[in-house]
Amino acid sequence: MCCEKCSKMTGALVLIIGIIFLLGNLKVWNFWGIQWYTVAFILGGFTMLGSSCCKECKVSKKK
Repeated sequence: MCCEKCSKMTGALVLIIGIIFLLGNLKVWNFWGIQWYTVAFILGGFTMLGSSCCKECKVSKKK
């Protein structure tokens, strides 16, 4: 589990990525042609990396 700060950051990243994909689907902005699963793995990696470096997440994992 992530702390509140990491959860907010992950939520913001998901929102930004969702908006980018929505703009791509609406043909407003054609970006790089990457697939959704590639973005999901990158987002998962950022989330894991962020929670492993966060002091608050380390404390909550030990409990």
